[in-house]
This record gives sequence, C-alpha cells and structure tokens, in this order.
Amino acid sequence: MSTAPPSPAGTRGTRARAAGWVAPLCWVAVLLDGFDLVVVGTVIPTLRTPEEWGLSGTGATAVITVGLLGMMVGALTIGTLTDLVGRRTALIGAVAAFSLLTLLCAFAPNAAVFGVLRFLAGIGLGGCLPTAIAMVNEFTRAGRSGRATTTIMTGYHVGAVATAALAIVVIPSLGWRAMFVIGALPALALVPLMVRHLPESAGYLLAQGRRAEAEEVARRHGLALESTPAAAPHAGAEGAAGAAATVRTLFTAGRLRNTVAIGATSFMGLLLVYGLNNWLPTIMREAGYDLGDSLAFLLVLNVGAIVGLLVAGTVADRVGIRAAGIAWFASGALFLALLSVRLPTAGLYAMCFLTGCFVFSAQVLVYAFVSANHPPQVRATALGWSAGAGRIGAIVGPVVTGALVTAGVAFPWGFYVFAVVGVLGALGMSLTRSARPA
Repeated sequence: MSTAPPSPAGTRGTRARAAGWVAPLCWVAVLLDGFDLVVVGTVIPTLRTPEEWGLSGTGATAVITVGLLGMMVGALTIGTLTDLVGRRTALIGAVAAFSLLTLLCAFAPNAAVFGVLRFLAGIGLGGCLPTAIAMVNEFTRAGRSGRATTTIMTGYHVGAVATAALAIVVIPSLGWRAMFVIGALPALALVPLMVRHLPESAGYLLAQGRRAEAEEVARRHGLALESTPAAAPHAGAEGAAGAAATVRTLFTAGRLRNTVAIGATSFMGLLLVYGLNNWLPTIMREAGYDLGDSLAFLLVLNVGAIVGLLVAGTVADRVGIRAAGIAWFASGALFLALLSVRLPTAGLYAMCFLTGCFVFSAQVLVYAFVSANHPPQVRATALGWSAGAGRIGAIVGPVVTGALVTAGVAFPWGFYVFAVVGVLGALGMSLTRSARPA
C-alpha cells in the first residue's frame, strides 16, 4: 500500500494546529451522546399523559429499550469496523447518522414510528462512544489513559446536564418535540469541522501497515508510536474476514479472562447509568416530588458525574485504573442504597450529587481500563465490545426499573436493586488483570 510523503514545510504549521482539534471534536461528539442519554427520560413523563400518546409503563419501557437495542448493535458493529475503516471515517459517519435520525424523531406521528427512529439513531450513537475514546487515547501520551478517558467523558455528562436543564425550560413552553430538534442542531457545525480538521490516528495507520503515514502523524502530534504486530487485514474484499479475526483475538487465552470480566462489569455499569437516567424523574414523581424537582434531580445527578470524572481520572492515573474502578463501583453502591432513605429536598439533592460522582465515573473507568490494556490494532474493537456488553445492561436496567414502576414499588426498591448491581460491578472489576501498566 502506498504511503503519504512527509508534510511539506509550508503545511506543517497548519497540520500542527489541527492536532489541537482532536480532543475538542471528540468531546463534542460525546456530548451529543450525552444528550441522548437523558432526552428520552425527560420526555417520558409527558408522553405518558393523555394529551400526548398516553404511554403505559410497558409502552414507555419499550420506547426506552428500542433505542438502547440500537446502541448495542452500533457498539458491536461500528466499534469493530472502526479498526478496519479508520477512526475518522467511522466517527464522522456515526455523528452524521444519529443527528439526522434524532431530528426525524421530532416529527414522529406515533410511538411506533418514534421507536423505529430511536433504534436507527441508536446504531450511530452506539458506535460514536468507543470510536471517540479510542481516538482520544491514541492522541494522548502514555501514562495518561485514565485522565484522557474521564476528561473526554465529561462531555457525555455535560450533554446530559444541558439536556436536563433544557427540558425544564423547553418542554413546558415548546413541547417535547423541540428537544429533538435542539439535539440535532449541533451537527450542522460539528460534521463540517470534523471533515476539515479531524486527522486519522497513528495507531490505526500503523496497524494497517501504513508506517510512513503513522510516523508523520506521530511526529506532528508529539507522540510515540505504539508497538504493533504485522498489519491487520484492511477494509474491502477482506473486511468481513478481518473483522472476525479482530474479534477473535479478544477471546484468545491471553485476553479471555479480561474480555469476560470487562463485559460483565460494563453490563453492570451501564445498567446503572441508563436505569437512573431514564427513570429517575419518574421514580421521584412517584415518591411525591413534582416534575420540576424530578428533572432537577436528574440534572444534579449528572453535575455530580462531571465532578466525579475529573477526580476519578486523576486518582486512576495515580493508583491504577483497576483499583480506582473497584473503589468507585463500591462507593456508588453505598450512595445508591442511601437514595432509598426519605430526606429533605436539600439532602436528596446532595445524595443525588454524590451518587452521580461515583456511579457514572465507575463505568468510564471501565472504558479507560480497556483502552489502556489493549494494543491499537484491536483497541476500538475491544472498546466496542465492552460498550456492546454494557448496552445489554443498558437495556436490562430500564426494563427492570420499568417493571418496578409498573408495579408501583420503584421507590425504594429500585435503589436497592441498583445498589446490588454496584456491588457486582466492583466484583467484576476486581476479576480483571492489567496486561501492562495502566
């Protein structure tokens, strides 16, 4: 395969400046994923009213679940294809697709059409997160994997906070459909900027045997090339075979234990993330709080997540990602159990904040661990499969919580169930082993 020549001197300044675009562009892409994390949870109480679609508890669960099913498909397929077609192509395609489909959700005439659009948007969303994490880590210097991953994931929860805040203002005045129009608008600026400024990662180029191009990217970005075996099969006639071979490497003797343990831990982590974000407003309304307070709890939960991520990344880089992950899951379990206690509103806000600090950061530390413990030629695949296993938990969480809501026992039993899941997440993380220093 031909390789690109070194950059002419006249273009080096421009390309060096482009290096600074990687983290911001990926951060905004993850922010849009964060919007999707909570947007359905903010509109479900409205969709359940007789004035709209009058969704039952079962219907609301179906609307939530179908989008998560699409995310699972996207994580498993796009994450793997990213190691074949490149980080840049996969990320731009994912962002463009889910933004368009999110816009179309605003015009859905009924719950069935809305569900189909949510499923299709979910495929793009599912591929966005592992691809963005893989790319950011490959443009990060060694030893900073924990901080790089948690920093990029602040975008996820900034998006969630912004969405919860917007919902408080937008839904009463403009209606629930306006939320999906607003969620699609950032892509009008983001996609052109990504096309113009987002480079391909050196890790991907090296894994494809394009060493000269990889060395040039690494030189421009001040990075050291990671060691990698012979070039992986590339996209094209050998694409399907290459994808299968890449996936199989995750289940070889040297990686099987981590693949299974990480999958189980990610399942628990995303069960908590999506269970809480999709049903917390509804649970709190059933506990006697009004809609404004219920949406505010969701906002505070995700503010806590942002603070927790900033702390977790620093802690993980000092004590190790695995140790930090165990501690974060265990602490999350404690605060989830305490949410079942009836407190004054101010105390409940504080408890939601602390729960967000630990629960959401715990799942991000799983991604950081995966990224730090897999070589570049399988990193996006490993992240995709970790996210895919997690998306199964993301489906189970809202289904279980929805069943509790339908039965009228979501408060306090939902929080007891979540606490047990947090303990299981800590156990799963404890079963992992670092392949190299994290």
